Amino acid sequence: MQKSMKRHHFFNMYLTTAISVALVLFLIGIETTLLISAKEIIKQVKENVSLTLVLSDSATEEETQRIDNLLTIAPFSRTHRYISKDEALREHIEYLGEDPEKFLGYNPLQASFEVYLDAEYAQSDSIAAIEITLKTFPCINRIIYQKDVVNMLDKNVNVISYALLGAALLLLFIAVALIVNTIRLHVYSKRFLINTMKLVGATPHVIKAPIVKRNVLMGLVAGVIALLLLTGVFVYIRHSMGIDLMLLSKQNILIVAGVVLASGMLITLFASLFATNHYIRMKTDDLYYI
Repeated sequence: MQKSMKRHHFFNMYLTTAISVALVLFLIGIETTLLISAKEIIKQVKENVSLTLVLSDSATEEETQRIDNLLTIAPFSRTHRYISKDEALREHIEYLGEDPEKFLGYNPLQASFEVYLDAEYAQSDSIAAIEITLKTFPCINRIIYQKDVVNMLDKNVNVISYALLGAALLLLFIAVALIVNTIRLHVYSKRFLINTMKLVGATPHVIKAPIVKRNVLMGLVAGVIALLLLTGVFVYIRHSMGIDLMLLSKQNILIVAGVVLASGMLITLFASLFATNHYIRMKTDDLYYI
């Protein structure tokens, strides 16, 4: 009966510690997801930056093809499309509901290329260099892009990134401190057992090995629980609110899972080593005063 009660007590303590660690790892998973998602969102915003290359009416088919070939292989061009004068007129009529050709007797619109930039090139200095390259084509009349949007991205993206990183590091520090304290309390309950093993001649390695192994396994279990919680929360938010927080590729999802599982195992490893070493070094009499 007494042995059964001890097992029940041990199981409850182990489960409570595992759940406590899992909740903290859940927080780490949220932080990692937000950091990666923020990066993906910024990338999507940058990839919506486009250049419009307006061609002169004298542009020949050969010149147009040369520009198309350049944009096909250029690293700054994520995608592009050619808009002929007739297509530009159709789009103008569709969007504005008026046909300027009826009033003027000719099509005043010009052919153009719509170029969507790669995220790495969606910044002022890169666009300036791209303009210099494109202006070598005399048939390009002018280059149009939203300078205000690009300038805003230049100013705010780094600020947002550093702010998110700072907040994540702060929350990570708090999370690590919580896990370390949880593991220390878990090892604290075994301080007299540790002392007894030391008195009967057990080496520090023999004393630490089962405690560390058990805590690392608990960290792994807590990591799995945290991942299940993350999945449940994201699925619920997506289906109930229509908000997709997981703007992540399969590779990034694996990164989040790896960070959570590795954090659970590594933090519990070092925390249990630190706590066990602390109680191994303590004298028997000191154990009653802590």
